[in-house]
Amino acid sequence: MSELFKKILIVILFLIIYRFGTYIPLPGINTVVLEEIFKKNSGGMIAMFNMFTGGALGRMSILSLNIMPYITASILIQLLSFSFKEIEEIRKDGIRGRRKITQYTKYLAIILATIQSYGFAVAAENMKLQGTYLVDNPGFLFRFIASLSMIGGTVFVIWLTEQISAIGIGQGSSLLIFTGIVVGIPKSVATLLDMGKNGTISTPFIIMIIIICIGMVFGIILVERGYRKISVMYPKRQVGRQLYASQTSFMPIKINTSGVMAPIFASSLLMFPMTIIGFNESSPEPGSFSYNFIYYFSNGKPLYILTYIFLIFFFSFFYSSAILNPIETAENLKKSNAIVSGQRPGERTAKYISEILNKITTIGAIYLSFICVLPEILVNYYSIPFYLGGTSLLIVVNVIIELFQQFQSYIMGGKYGTMLQQMRKK
Repeated sequence: MSELFKKILIVILFLIIYRFGTYIPLPGINTVVLEEIFKKNSGGMIAMFNMFTGGALGRMSILSLNIMPYITASILIQLLSFSFKEIEEIRKDGIRGRRKITQYTKYLAIILATIQSYGFAVAAENMKLQGTYLVDNPGFLFRFIASLSMIGGTVFVIWLTEQISAIGIGQGSSLLIFTGIVVGIPKSVATLLDMGKNGTISTPFIIMIIIICIGMVFGIILVERGYRKISVMYPKRQVGRQLYASQTSFMPIKINTSGVMAPIFASSLLMFPMTIIGFNESSPEPGSFSYNFIYYFSNGKPLYILTYIFLIFFFSFFYSSAILNPIETAENLKKSNAIVSGQRPGERTAKYISEILNKITTIGAIYLSFICVLPEILVNYYSIPFYLGGTSLLIVVNVIIELFQQFQSYIMGGKYGTMLQQMRKK
């Protein structure tokens, strides 16, 4: 059995364990009432949160919070690194610094999970359907056990994502979100076909939706594989008695540098207040703050779309600058005696890289906004199943591309190792 096949089996085993965890309910929850409540709140932000958690929220499982506290903690830590030089210095301190940042992120994630889990427990106690409450025996004991269960679930998911990432088959958090989306796609397709069968939507419209989805998939693949190459020249250098000639290489910058993180971060910030309001007040009174907030920030509403686009642009630029810092890149090139073609080393090179990065990031943010917002409009005006949304499609395609690239690297690495062994034998 090859090493790659063993790793795939281990990752599949971890994902199966994760799926089992999403079906373990919190103690004291009335599952009949829960099912009816989520049928009434099956759209909008709650549906998105439920999608990201793999259906765990809809079942009020111990993994209801899932990886979201860790993602939120990552956002806060990265924002703080721009405000506090101490955190920025730690982040720059190589492997040791990254380990510290990861440790701080975990601590912050547990704190956020504690706050969120208690909020969910309190909100669950207030939820009812036709006079029957969701929680059979509300009180301190339920809040304590429910909070502890969800905190433990979050810690388990964080540990699971680390194990998957360490194996080298995909990125842990992305794979878990990917799994949650994929398991819901068959149901969404069946719902779409039923809508066509019942006459809710016409057959030509279903065909149009399929064509749009296929077009979006091809568009995502095209952009995600796109790079802007910056020509870099390395001068002649002597190592011992060996003289190496000057070389020219390329520094690639992805069009969508932030990947799926920008829409995930934007969705996380948008969904949190909506989810809390939706849990606390299932039927808010007209004219109240909750009613107005839900109305204006519902899927497809102009204010929701504008806020979503703004957050996508913000996190695209934020994440791009965190991944590729022009000043640091220019300094590293200068230390290596490398020269960007047509640019002086140092400040001029940093400015040149920054200009290119800003242009590329703008194109990437426009692309992300189009991919994520177009399905939101279809969902709002034509009641298309939510799982066919742009964010979910973006995550699925990106994770598949990443997996194929890693599989290709393993295969090529194996062939290269075999060739070396054969050459040594000769």
